[in-house]
Amino acid sequence: MSIQLLAMSHSPLLGIADAPADVSAELDEAFATVRAAVDEFDPELVVTFAPDHYNGFFYDLMPPYCIGYEALGVGDYDSQAGPLDVPTGISEEMAQFVIDRDVDIAISRRMEIDHGAVQPLEVLWKDIAAKPTIPIYVNGVARPFVPMRRVRRMGQAVGEFLAGRDERILLIASGGLSHDPPVPQWATATDEQRALLLAGRHPTEEARNARQQRVIDTAKKFAEGEADILDLNPEWDRGFMDACAASDPERFDRYTADEMDAEAGHSSHEVRSWVAAFSALHAATGGYRVTYEYYRPIREFIAGFGIMSAR
Repeated sequence: MSIQLLAMSHSPLLGIADAPADVSAELDEAFATVRAAVDEFDPELVVTFAPDHYNGFFYDLMPPYCIGYEALGVGDYDSQAGPLDVPTGISEEMAQFVIDRDVDIAISRRMEIDHGAVQPLEVLWKDIAAKPTIPIYVNGVARPFVPMRRVRRMGQAVGEFLAGRDERILLIASGGLSHDPPVPQWATATDEQRALLLAGRHPTEEARNARQQRVIDTAKKFAEGEADILDLNPEWDRGFMDACAASDPERFDRYTADEMDAEAGHSSHEVRSWVAAFSALHAATGGYRVTYEYYRPIREFIAGFGIMSAR
């Protein structure tokens, strides 16, 4: 078994919003760096940890995490739609192994995933079905949230399972860092918004475009300093990336949902994907080192944008 990790922020505005030329060039260079490293590693199996943004998972049934036995990209924000190449048999073995480690994880034989899960695959290979991929959903938007130690333990169980395999394995964590985009919160949502949060699957093209346009418009205002959302928090982002680099997953346990809301925004909970992935890497290897790191707060993307590679 040989295993590496790539953690990266995602943004639905990547390729849509106009970031300054120097920022775009810098980010393109960062993507090229990690793409080259992954190409050299040539993984035989990919395991992604990623959130959803009320495109595949809704409040009619909201698990804290879920392993996909089959998966389909929904194509939001011009992301690639269609099936992933999911090795169902391995997913089934993984789920049973994780459950046997006293982690109550959901499974889906028809998982629908959005840009949060597919964007790293597009960055790396342009084709979301290019590699055998097991998608693991980690709730990053919908309260209530499980304590971070439980996310860590889920990741550790996945890592213990992978430690027994022979393939070259790439872990991908997608999401974060600090950001507070206009995603409705159930407690303050309108009746129309609650209908979306409850069961808004398969919207019409008109409805999806209207929803996406609100985010695009907010990003433009945010870049101009006019949007009424929480600002990015580079200090918090750097502190979290330091915790990731420490090769000590128990450091993640100190993060609480209320503090994250206040300091890093309602969507900072997407870093639970990073917690799971780094915990999996540590459990599989006994320790790791960071080999590449990039960070920049990008207001046009409403994101503290971070990238980390580890092995």
